[in-house]
Amino acid sequence: MAAQAKPELWRTETADAVAVLNIPGALKRPRTFDIDVSLLVRVPEDPSQAWHALTLEIDGKRQWHRRIASSCPGQTDGLDYHCRLVLEAGPALRIRAVAGSRGAVVQRLQIEAREDL
Repeated sequence: MAAQAKPELWRTETADAVAVLNIPGALKRPRTFDIDVSLLVRVPEDPSQAWHALTLEIDGKRQWHRRIASSCPGQTDGLDYHCRLVLEAGPALRIRAVAGSRGAVVQRLQIEAREDL
């Protein structure tokens, strides 16, 4: 009986405005990944002009972007994005998340890629 491969899990987390996750290529097989990107910001007590934004790039191409008004004065707010993609055998994958904000302060920017077997 052949042992089943363990699913890959790649993850990066930062308190900065840019997070990059590089997934090396696999020569023998394509892989399917569930990608989750999460931005958490601290909202000021008076959020009247505060906003936060999240942009996701995959291999240098913009995949998704959203900018919203920050809510929850004095607490946290955030944005999340999920996608699923197939990485063909051979090439590597570069995922880049960029946070933007005015008034709100980036607390955490996280990218996670879980392989679906």
